[in-house]
Amino acid sequence: MAILFSTHPKYLDHLAGAGHPERPARLEAVLAGAGLGRVDDALVACEPRPARRDELERVHPAAFLDALEGLCLGGGGRIDEDTSVIASSWEAALLGAGAGVAAIEALDAGAGDAAFCAVRPPGHHATPTRAMGFCLLNNVAVAAAALAERGERVVIVDIDAHHGNGTQDAFYADPRVLYVSLHEYPLYPGTGRLTEQGRGDGAGTTLNLPLPAGATGDVYLAALDEIIDPVVEGFAPTWLLVSAGFDAHRRDPLTGLGLTSGDFAAITTHLMRYAPAGRRLAMLEGGYDLQALADSTAAFLAALEGRAVEPERPTSGGPGMAVVRAATELWGIG
Repeated sequence: MAILFSTHPKYLDHLAGAGHPERPARLEAVLAGAGLGRVDDALVACEPRPARRDELERVHPAAFLDALEGLCLGGGGRIDEDTSVIASSWEAALLGAGAGVAAIEALDAGAGDAAFCAVRPPGHHATPTRAMGFCLLNNVAVAAAALAERGERVVIVDIDAHHGNGTQDAFYADPRVLYVSLHEYPLYPGTGRLTEQGRGDGAGTTLNLPLPAGATGDVYLAALDEIIDPVVEGFAPTWLLVSAGFDAHRRDPLTGLGLTSGDFAAITTHLMRYAPAGRRLAMLEGGYDLQALADSTAAFLAALEGRAVEPERPTSGGPGMAVVRAATELWGIG
C-alpha cells in the first residue's frame, strides 16, 4: 500500500517559546519514526499547500482569522499561557490547515491508499473562534469540513490523550461528521465527558471515552469493539480521519495514560476498518517524548501500510473498563 506522507520545512519555523514541549524537534522524531517503521518504500511525498480562506471559513469565522493573522504578522505574542505565535507562525498554520485538503485531493486522484500529515502546530484544541492549547487553526476540522461540503460522511477518531474540544465544538451540531475521542480525564482542557453526545441535528454524533490515568491498550481495544464499532457502523462513514496524537504513550511528560507503540499499532489496524483504502487520512496532533513519538509513528505508519511493527509490546491490565461499560449503557448498546 502507498502512504502519502505530507510535511514541510516551514513547520519548523513556528516557535512557541523557549522550553515549550511543542517544539520543532517533534517533526524530526516523526521522520525518524518513518525509518524505524521500515515504511520508507511505501511513502509517497505529498506537498501541502496553504489553506484557502474559503476552506478555513468553513470552520473559523473571518473575524477570528483576521485577528490571528494580524497578531502573527504584527510580530507575534502570547495567546494564552500555553500558546504563543511569532511572525512565521501564520504561514506554518496555513500550511498545516491546508495539508489535509491537499492530501484528500491526492487520494481522490489515486496517488495513495492512505495519507499521514506530519504538521505543526497541532490543531484539535483550536475552536472555531479561539486558538488555544498549542493549536492555532483546526487542521483536521478543515479537512473534515471540506469532505462534508461535498457530501461525504466523515468519522474523526481522536486518539490524542487530550480531548479535542475544538474539533468537537466545530461539529457538535453537524450530523455529517461523527467525532469520537478516547482521552484521559480529568486532564486539559477539561471537556469530553460521556454525556457530551452532540446537539440538535448533531445529537448522537459525538462519542467520548474519558479514560482514567493508567488506561492500557486492552481498554482501548475493548472500547473499539464494544461501543465505537457499533456507533461507527450505524453512522456509515465514507471517510476516516484520525487525529493522531501520540501523547497517550506511557512515557509522555504531559499525560498519564499507559499506552506503548505496540498499542498504537493495534489501535490503528482496527481503525482501518472504518473506511476503504483511498479514504483514510491521519493528521499529527500531540506527542512530547521524542523517542516515544518516533516509536509510535513507526507503529502507526506500518499499520497504515497493513504491516505489524511493534517497537514495544502492547499493554493490558490498566483501569478504564468501567468507562467502556458506562458508555455502552448510555448509548443503549449490548
